[in-house]
Amino acid sequence: MSVASISLMKVLTAIVQKDENMYVAKCPEIGTVSQGATIEGAIANLKEATELYLEEFPVKGVSRPLFTTFEVAEIVKA
Repeated sequence: MSVASISLMKVLTAIVQKDENMYVAKCPEIGTVSQGATIEGAIANLKEATELYLEEFPVKGVSRPLFTTFEVAEIVKA
């Protein structure tokens, strides 16, 4: 008897930041990080890294992060 594998799609978050000459992409729900020369490349690499991670360490439930903004005072010396 063979075991069939089923592929389910999960929607995850990618946070992308420019870091010198590369883009760094992070998935806060899983904790994976990757990089690429372009935003699209960084996200593609993050997707691949996350899929490989989830093959080894499956996650049952994923909680969505809450993103918000806040202000801080910036002190300017005269």
